[in-house]
Amino acid sequence: MKRRALLLCMVILIQLFVTGCWSRRELNDLAIAVGIGIDKIGDQYQVSAQVVLPSQIAGSKGGSPQSPVNLYKATGNTVYEALRKITTLSPRKIYISHLRILVLGEALAKEGISDVLDFMSRDTEIRNDYFIVVAKDTKAEDALKILTSLEKIPAVRLFSSLETSEKQWAPTSTVTLGTLITELVSKGKDPVLTGVVINGSVDVGQTQKNVETVDSPTELRYSGLAVFKKDKLIGWLNPEESKVYNYLTNKVRNTVSFINCPQSKDKRISLDIFNARSKMKGSMNGDKPEISIEQHIESDLGEVQCRNLDLTNPKTITELEQIANVKVDDLFETTIKKVQKEYKSDIFGFGEVIHRSNPQAWKKLRDNWDQTFVNLPVTVKMDIKLRLLGKVTNSFLEEMKE
Repeated sequence: MKRRALLLCMVILIQLFVTGCWSRRELNDLAIAVGIGIDKIGDQYQVSAQVVLPSQIAGSKGGSPQSPVNLYKATGNTVYEALRKITTLSPRKIYISHLRILVLGEALAKEGISDVLDFMSRDTEIRNDYFIVVAKDTKAEDALKILTSLEKIPAVRLFSSLETSEKQWAPTSTVTLGTLITELVSKGKDPVLTGVVINGSVDVGQTQKNVETVDSPTELRYSGLAVFKKDKLIGWLNPEESKVYNYLTNKVRNTVSFINCPQSKDKRISLDIFNARSKMKGSMNGDKPEISIEQHIESDLGEVQCRNLDLTNPKTITELEQIANVKVDDLFETTIKKVQKEYKSDIFGFGEVIHRSNPQAWKKLRDNWDQTFVNLPVTVKMDIKLRLLGKVTNSFLEEMKE
């Protein structure tokens, strides 16, 4: 009996220390935000939260059609204050643990994003697997207003589209909070963020009409990379220049490029690039650093508009490879020079390459690396190979000509 009584007391005592989820959050008390937009309005921060409406996502029947999300916004002296002030509009507390996309307004990005990132990295409820983008030529608030088709939740659509675009097209880059902060504090690498633009009218894009037609009047589209100097936006790379960045940082998994036909400059050959490897090496020439790059690209023929082109002849394949090498090599050279001379921002991580190759030399270079980077000699060795021709060799266009 005594033993049973002792066991019973122990069970009761244990239950006192395992009383369940003391910090639980009831779902009915929360507004789940999947997208956050931050803008600078004067000296204050404006926070916009794209909140999911579960009843609309579940596809409940009856009643008038309603947007699948709501957008709440508030301003404050800090990002944290603005986020909490949203409770004056929302009947529930904004819950951002399921965040998919963080959109920064261009005006805010030009002033500096470090203060914003401090809040995002300090909040214990936020996971770090969301993507960060910059609203190009517009406010973050407007980018989160646009309703989208295919994906009911616009923030999820932005997340998925960026992820797919990086894998299949390459002028975009998925950047998470951890990566961004690492590059901000590094002296040998400056960050970039993908830009999102609004094609069409914001007034139309935020209404149900935007998803009622086959061709949406207003769409969100990713376009180019935002170049940062420390934590400030200083310029943009166009899509082709953005590809060069991704080549050099080994982020290209698959993309499409084109070259002109050898005998006709108004006809094109599409190249399906499926493998790209970039090798950077740093060296010292006396007390001056140098960078050498070996770029290997493998591709298949995806489309041929040329006539009088014998693809069964190995010399033809060699000629096409030479044309591709010259074109891409020129693009690399002009992009690197533009970043060096115009932006003076080491987004390619050349400083990190020098650091890895010669740590002792880097100790002397790192404090003045911005000035050294501008005139840093960079040589590129391009190696593009054509592998497969597809299901056919010579195009049927030649037979049509006959």
